[in-house]
Amino acid sequence: MATLPNPLPTLASDPSGRSLGLRLPPGKLIDTTVDGSWPEPLLWHAEQSASSGAWAALGGPAHRAGLLPVLVDLGDGGPAAWELAPAEMSYPGDHDARELLAEYGERVGAGGPSGDGEPPRNGVSFGDGEWPGDGVSFGDGEWPGDGEWPGPAPAAALTADPAGRAAETADALAESRAPLARPHLALVPARRSADIPAAIGWGGPADDDTGRLGAVLRSWEDRFGIRVVALGYAHLLLSVAAPPTTPAHARALAAEHLALSPDTVLRGDARSLDAYAEQHVLDRTSWHFWWD
Repeated sequence: MATLPNPLPTLASDPSGRSLGLRLPPGKLIDTTVDGSWPEPLLWHAEQSASSGAWAALGGPAHRAGLLPVLVDLGDGGPAAWELAPAEMSYPGDHDARELLAEYGERVGAGGPSGDGEPPRNGVSFGDGEWPGDGVSFGDGEWPGDGEWPGPAPAAALTADPAGRAAETADALAESRAPLARPHLALVPARRSADIPAAIGWGGPADDDTGRLGAVLRSWEDRFGIRVVALGYAHLLLSVAAPPTTPAHARALAAEHLALSPDTVLRGDARSLDAYAEQHVLDRTSWHFWWD
């Protein structure tokens, strides 16, 4: 995976980060991977739990220093226990998001998240279609079944500044402690927010290469103003600065959510794709994904 100059080693001798223009609280550098120690730290995280306002205060100076903020969950052991595998991650810019979503969509339509032909556990309904049957029904056509992947949803107009929306989402998560049990502010050397999971070697989607996930996240950055706000062992929370504002637009994007994270849609609280689109996509300023 392509890398940037990493400012984090500076924090070993300068824990406050003053030489980088930062004023950091006590924290830890993480270089633990599934294969042992990484040559340089993958991320820094604060020892204290995240508090409201911390993201906004640190985000600008960190960005100028070549670091991007993200909240990490220490309630599941934290990054040191996540079996990070940066050596296995490709560069998100090397993949085509449209092709990946079509590939993921075909896998879902073949019969469940693993293509094993099993129905969703909570009996999710897809209108007139069956699961897996002839494919998942999307109203006028079958996806993918006897028809074609509907393609990516069109871009939406920004309703907020993406950086500001990310800070608001981080503050809300710090206050609610959900879906992360113990969110702590972290800093990661990455080119853009969508690259954060691959940059640290995060394997939440149980995919051998999270660089592929990063390609889809980059596309969502461009179309919907998302930012990666929080990571748990198998949880991903995004802020959304350009959410769909019509049911049809939300439904088109819900198909992408299903393709990328079947567990989120098929094992969640929605009983149909329409319901998922209405409850979790339409006008929503954050998206939460999880993988079993």
